[in-house]
Amino acid sequence: MILAVLFANSEGNILVERFNGVPVEERLHWRSFLVKLGAENLKGVKNEELLVASHKSVYIVYTVLGGVSVYVVGKDEYDELALAEVIFTITSAVKDVCGKLPTERLFLDKYGRICLTLDEIIWQGYLENTDKDRIKRLVRLKPPTEF
Repeated sequence: MILAVLFANSEGNILVERFNGVPVEERLHWRSFLVKLGAENLKGVKNEELLVASHKSVYIVYTVLGGVSVYVVGKDEYDELALAEVIFTITSAVKDVCGKLPTERLFLDKYGRICLTLDEIIWQGYLENTDKDRIKRLVRLKPPTEF
């Protein structure tokens, strides 16, 4: 199961988060753990260069995408190899939505579309769609939630 997907800015502020099967009381722990992990390891990392960690019998794959950091946490069948596919799908879709590598500002400008896209990729903790064209088509069918 994919337990969490988080996007954070360079200061460690969470921009988007999705949790699946993680109790509310544990979410704060995961937020702070992932932000600390990124602060310690993502400096100087190239865009989309994947880093892997494990914590409490779960796997974490994370990277930098322009001005944001992306974290994906999984367990069971979602080991580091499966999570690499998940994060690749997510980063490709975000780049498509933004038209290029996102800065924090561009990411926030496209927030609604990114959330819709993320919801089409991951459904109830499982990778649902990986085909770019299908994801774009499904997102176009839904009304935008941008502010």
